[in-house]
Amino acid sequence: MSKRWLTGIDLGGTKTEVILLDENHQEHFRHRVPTPAGDYQATLATIKSLIERAEQHASQCGLPVGIGIPGTVSGVTGRIKNANSTWLNGKPMADDLRQLLGRPVALTNDANCLALSEATDGAGQNAEVVFAAILGTGCGAGISVDRRLLTGPNGVAGEWGHNPLPWTPQGELDDRPCFCGRRGCNETFLSGTGFSLTHRLSWGSGASVQEIVAGARNGDRQCRLTLDLYIEHLAKGLAAVINLLDPDMIVLGGGMSNVPELYQSLPGRLPQYVFGGECSTPIRPAIHGDSSGVRGAAWLAAQETDPA
Repeated sequence: MSKRWLTGIDLGGTKTEVILLDENHQEHFRHRVPTPAGDYQATLATIKSLIERAEQHASQCGLPVGIGIPGTVSGVTGRIKNANSTWLNGKPMADDLRQLLGRPVALTNDANCLALSEATDGAGQNAEVVFAAILGTGCGAGISVDRRLLTGPNGVAGEWGHNPLPWTPQGELDDRPCFCGRRGCNETFLSGTGFSLTHRLSWGSGASVQEIVAGARNGDRQCRLTLDLYIEHLAKGLAAVINLLDPDMIVLGGGMSNVPELYQSLPGRLPQYVFGGECSTPIRPAIHGDSSGVRGAAWLAAQETDPA
């Protein structure tokens, strides 16, 4: 009997990756290529080429396809919105890919793919409600309930990155303009970019995430205080999620999720912001790391072909 194959695509701003999984969660093929930034038609062609390579490895055609994108499919127009890869915005990408590939194609936000991956066979696989946040160059999140995505009629469920950081003075919010047009969004505090911005606003000097973390571990006072302030900001942001959603598990992905000090300090910080003064919500790093997005896209393909 032939295997049931699933293909996933992770479309990023700099790289596009394909994965081929079987029904037993085993990876059989993975390949990444540079994303043709700024060129929509070339982006479609790149996705088609990667799918064809995965199908050659599987010796089957017409495999289910799920795609994670740095944006959202509008429920009103069917076109892409909110993509920081701006050449995708306004494009009927789902329709174009279905026509190009000749099959159903499931598209969702890349943070949703993280949530689905980690809820299926990752850090949240035993949790009913999983909130998964990407703390990378930007900041986004997805929600999985019983291993199925919660996206909402507007396609923005989990768009935690573009709410203002709670319990923060207005002056601090005003210091952080966001690409979305507002100020003080979680993304401007909790992304890796926001972490570096905190250091510059605090001390007047620029430094990378890696430099600040290394400095904190080596006893540099300014770097240590920057890291401590970041953890305080993250505790505020996640407490707001717990107060609203109260998930069974919070999973962190992206570059900042690799800082072990977060998991050591957050449990003691959350109760002061969570309503009632108690918090037992586990917070874990994504098990699949930077592979989680493309794996989640493959599981999205499985749900497209088996929606029950």
